Amino acid sequence: MQTKSNKLNLFSLTMLVIGFVIGMGIFRTAATSAKDAIAPSVYFSAWAIGGLVALCGALTYAEIGSRYPVTGGYYKVFAKAYHPSIAFAINCIILVSNAASISGVALIGSGYLLKLFPGNWTDIDKALVSSAAIIIFYIINLKGLKTSSTAQNILMMIKITMVVVLISALFFPGKYAVNDAAKAVADTGSSFTWIDWVKSLGISLIAVSFTYGGYQQTINLGNDVQNPSKNIPRGIFIGILIIIGLYMLVNLSYFKVVGFNQMKGEREIAYLVIDRIFGSGGASVFSAFLFLGVLAYVNGSLLSNPRVMYAMGEDGSLPGIFAKKNERSNVLTFSLTVFSALCIIILYFAQEFEKILTFTIFLDSFGMILSCATIFWFRKKTKHLDGTGIYKMKFFPLMPLVFILAYLFVAISISVADPGAALTGVAVLAVFILIYFLFNRKKSNIIPTEN
Repeated sequence: MQTKSNKLNLFSLTMLVIGFVIGMGIFRTAATSAKDAIAPSVYFSAWAIGGLVALCGALTYAEIGSRYPVTGGYYKVFAKAYHPSIAFAINCIILVSNAASISGVALIGSGYLLKLFPGNWTDIDKALVSSAAIIIFYIINLKGLKTSSTAQNILMMIKITMVVVLISALFFPGKYAVNDAAKAVADTGSSFTWIDWVKSLGISLIAVSFTYGGYQQTINLGNDVQNPSKNIPRGIFIGILIIIGLYMLVNLSYFKVVGFNQMKGEREIAYLVIDRIFGSGGASVFSAFLFLGVLAYVNGSLLSNPRVMYAMGEDGSLPGIFAKKNERSNVLTFSLTVFSALCIIILYFAQEFEKILTFTIFLDSFGMILSCATIFWFRKKTKHLDGTGIYKMKFFPLMPLVFILAYLFVAISISVADPGAALTGVAVLAVFILIYFLFNRKKSNIIPTEN
């Protein structure tokens, strides 16, 4: 049993929420979101709405975690509230989505790294660099190397510092792309209908959703917070508010320095901002630090995701071979190998960050909608916990409904904008459900022998 001193206080919870969400996406997805936005009003609305949705989601997941406090809660709520086939399929597509996220982040890093070398680098070149990074850390993890909490804290400080440096560009008005920004504002007239505006918002939210991801991990904190009924909503609200503030300021920096129209065609957008403010030397240093951050993310993900496959192999959801460990190094060799291979396959299947992004968010939409919806099941089944000190959100059921409708809107937007990605996502889900029934039918056909 945890003592009060071992539980998270308000400050620690707030820092964890910020650490969950702020990743590498803000250094790339702003350009993608701008490309899909028909006007600056769409662009900034998408980032504000994304923050509101993240707040609703984080508070909903925190209550689920309070009502069902188990390790790995995000993966286990499906098995608790749904048919085992749905739990299996959703957990599998979450793993595929996580593998796609690693591939996408690796592409972000390779794009910035190749900025340090002259030449016209193609998407194939970036994919090769990305796969090399994945293979290197696959080999490192095979040797049993674990990422220490100290290294992750250093990485967090590097990311926060880079975000602050980008925001500092706002203090150099002489470097602003004034004409471009003015033209973008002028273009927000009556040249499009409100339907066009809404369609553009839905597509722009795809990249924004990727950048705000991570808050679902609050589901694991419900039993580890001091005075949860007060500190959980406060910590999440303060954390998400800080994140929204940082993201809006970074996006304003991009908008002011690069200009809305040029943002649409600039992939390594943060490099361009730093180059204009601090010169090529500063941009090179920035890119090198960013790539280090990507490497740490890849390493941490290769460390954590195979453990999910191990747990699924251990409880019979996946074949038993996924639960095999190397006796000498204690490494989950088979699960690590399969997951690393999956990352590289997705990388070469899509090659472009935008394709991986669309596929990832469509898969995530299934998991987000179904996991958030479990709050209605848990509220009904765990009424006896009300008034016992657990966290219980206010404005129920408004917040989970806002969250569910937002991700439904994003999924529909993807289906309209990129039917191929949507069909691929549905096919992946269907295949995993089919695998579940085939695998379980095989198990049920095994007749136990009498002793």
